[in-house]
Parts: sequence; structure tokens; C-alpha cells
Amino acid sequence: MAPANDSQGATGSQEHLPTPPTGRIPQTKKAFFPLGYKEAAFQWWHSVTPPIAERNVIAHIPYLREAIGSLESTPSADHPGAVQSSARTDPYGPRTWRSMMVPLSGKNRELNEFSVQRDGEEVDDTLVMLHGYGAGLGFFYKNFEPITRNEGWKLYALDMLGMGNSTRPTFHIKSKDPAGKIDEAESWFVDALEEWRKIRKIEKFTLLGHSMGGYLAVSYALKYPGHLNKLILASPVGVPEDPYAANADMPEPQESTFQDEFTVDQEATTRSTGNANSRLSSPGSSGASTPKKRPYPGWLTWLWDANVSPFSIVRLTGPLGPRFVSGWTSRRFNHLPEEERQTLHDYAYSLFRQPGSGEYALPYLLAPGAHARRPVINRIQDVGRQPIPTTPSDETPPTTVAKETGFPIVFMYGENDWMDVAGGLAAEVKVREARERALQTATPEEKARENGGAKVIVVTRAGHHLYLDNPDEFNEYLREELEDTRRQTLKERVEQAKRKATLT
Repeated sequence: MAPANDSQGATGSQEHLPTPPTGRIPQTKKAFFPLGYKEAAFQWWHSVTPPIAERNVIAHIPYLREAIGSLESTPSADHPGAVQSSARTDPYGPRTWRSMMVPLSGKNRELNEFSVQRDGEEVDDTLVMLHGYGAGLGFFYKNFEPITRNEGWKLYALDMLGMGNSTRPTFHIKSKDPAGKIDEAESWFVDALEEWRKIRKIEKFTLLGHSMGGYLAVSYALKYPGHLNKLILASPVGVPEDPYAANADMPEPQESTFQDEFTVDQEATTRSTGNANSRLSSPGSSGASTPKKRPYPGWLTWLWDANVSPFSIVRLTGPLGPRFVSGWTSRRFNHLPEEERQTLHDYAYSLFRQPGSGEYALPYLLAPGAHARRPVINRIQDVGRQPIPTTPSDETPPTTVAKETGFPIVFMYGENDWMDVAGGLAAEVKVREARERALQTATPEEKARENGGAKVIVVTRAGHHLYLDNPDEFNEYLREELEDTRRQTLKERVEQAKRKATLT
């Protein structure tokens, strides 16, 4: 296994970054694809490399400064050297960021990593952030600075294997049965995360996943127990078993659907509708009893099962790719300042045009309409309740020595989210019931360590991308969760010291 190496080069300054000569998205056009043909062809020909596009997004982060890279590194077009996100004095720091490619075992397997550390402080806790399907860590750019104001934390944001600016190895499924295919598709991502954790020598951490990242965070928690302090699921995909069923466990969802991801104007999504409290009403409030299905057209189902993704279309359309992408970015980012809108459009296009890899896992995990083939609601009660195996040696096989005693699970949804909050509410009930069952048979020591539970939070003036739609409120909720986790960490540390003192 190769060691992690800094890929960002030596010293430099922000003004040395090349200005992206990309086509500008008009502010006044209301067309579904607002970028013109000439502008699209111009961007296709002159667009900056994906690492530069990511660094241009990072440049919008205030206060944070890049750590000085290795003096042996040589600046290049892709890695031009150190960049300061801001020349202003950091009132919450000092804090530095670093961007690296972390090699994993096997061929063409590296994870793109962005980290922020508070200089001169001991790291008590670690936060790891996972993006959604086809996205990248750069979309969290409005969260990195505020949430690293909390003392004692180090932040890592990762591009999942085969997505973002991580490497794009060939995706293969060998299994023939449906369950085996799902196992392989999940393991493609979570095995890479576990290998990264071992390289970074992180024993326990808090894991935050958005959308598909949330689904995979649950899969990680179940496959690799004993390493999480808290699980934060931001608008996770794949929670309900039947999102259009109406029964005692799963009320009828709002009208917002998967199609809204591509068609809804974000300025409308970030307006308050007074819907936040109503979305937290108790499950089972609907009086309907007959499941209602919303059929999808046959062509959509065929494309989905054939692994034809939106990113395939971007690549196939060549010079028209930026125009196709502008149909999504012009709506998704139109609530942001102009320069940020343009930077995120350039970044999104730089990701979408890269060779297909991790995106091909989607039809194995989700059915058309983003409905999970292995729903989270059927597994959530086992999260934090898994046996913890010992580390195997050459002489002895792994044996079970302990069992997890739960950890907090936080579901977060946007007020205008097309992902139905009812899934989170039903999951909250199942987690609470699992805790009650565990306490009935727990030993005194297990009862003392019991820390399971779940809650649902709704962020106002936000949709599916709540971390970007209303970052101020999202960041405030997240900082409260991190502070709560650190208090628990320090408490456990004191208790461990007391036990050691008693034994000696």
C-alpha cells in the first residue's frame, strides 16, 4: 500500500491560478439550456482541468490558508502550487487546508482528499464528509469554514472512488444474483473509505453523507462497525421501502419528486413556505390506505437499467456538453452570486465530463426515481448495534469480543426537499425501538455505554442540497452536533482515565 502523498505542489499565490476562459452563463435568458452554442463550444475547447476547477471553488472560502506543500513538489498545470483562499486574518483560527490524492491498494485507485485543521490545537474528533451521486467535495465550499470554527476538530472531505476528482477505475460487477450485485456496488465505495481510514490512522470519527453519500454512510456503518461516533445523513437517498405508500409507518409524501432535481428553480426552493413544521408531523398522519405508484416512462427505465447516466450524455454531446450542463447549473446555483454561479458551473462540467466509473453503480443500488433496491428503513435499526470483530492475526481468526452500544443518528432535510422527510421520521422510530430492545438485555457495562438515538431536523428555505441552499442554518445545526459529540468524547476520555487509575 502506497503512502499518501501531497499532490498540490509548493508555494505560490492565488493570483497565479489561471483565469478560466470559459463561456459565461447569461443571467437574463430563461431557456432551459441558457448557455449558447458558441459559448458551449468555447468552454468545451478551453475549459480548465478538473483540479484547477476545484481550486477555483476553494478560492471562494474565506479565512482559510493552504498549508505549504512539500519542497520537493514541482508546480504544474494541474497543481500550480499553494493558494490562499483569503488574505484576511482568520478570526477563528489560524486554520489551514490541504488537498491531496491518497493512493489505495490496487490499480488506479486514489481518493481526492480535502482537509482543514486548526493550527496548534490537539485533535479530539474527526469529521468526514461524503458528497452525493456524481458530485464532488467542492460543493461543500460554504460549509468548510464555518464548521471548522469548532475547537478540537479536524475535517476531511472526500471524493468517493470513481467520482469527483478521485481516480476513475473500471467498474465491474461479477455477481449474478441481485443481492450479490448490491453488495458489490456498495463495497466499491465503502471498502475504499475503510482503506482510507486505516491509512489516516483514524480510530473513530463522525461521518456526514449527503444524498447517495448518506446511503453509503449507512452501508459503511453496517459493514465496518466500531468506528463511528455519530452519523449525520443530509437528505439521504434510499430510506423508504416504498416512497409512495401510505400506511402507519410511512405517510404519503409531498408532491416534490426526483424530477425536481433537474427542473426546479433554486431561487424558489430557497424561499420559506412555512412547511418546516408540517414536515415534522408524526408518521401515519395520512388517512390513505392504498399504495399509490407514480409510473416512470419506459424509455427512462430502459436508460436507467442500461447504465446511461446524465454524465454519459455530457460526454457524448462533446462541444454541446457545457450547454447541457447549464440546464442544471443555471437552476441549481441561481440563488448564488454571479461569480460563484459561474465557478460552480465550470466545476460541475469538469466533473461530469470525466470518464465514467463510480456512476455505473447507480442502477445496482437504486431503481428509477431514486428508490433504493435495499432500503435503508429495513436496516437502520441495526446501525450502531453490530458485533465488533477483533483484528485477526496470522495464528487466530477474527472473533467477536464486543458489540456496539449505539451512537446518535441525525437525519437532516430541506423544507422544500424532494426527498421525503417521512423516511427519516420512520427511521427515528425504528432506532428508538432498537435502543429499547438493546437495554432490556444489556449488561450494566453496556447500559453505561449506551449512546443510541436518532432525530430529524428540517432546514428552512432549503431543498435537497440543504448544505448549499441555506448554509447558515445548516452549518449552525452541524456545529451544535459537533459540539455535542466533542463533549461526549471528552467525557469518555475522563472515564477511561479513571478506569486506568483504578486498575493501577
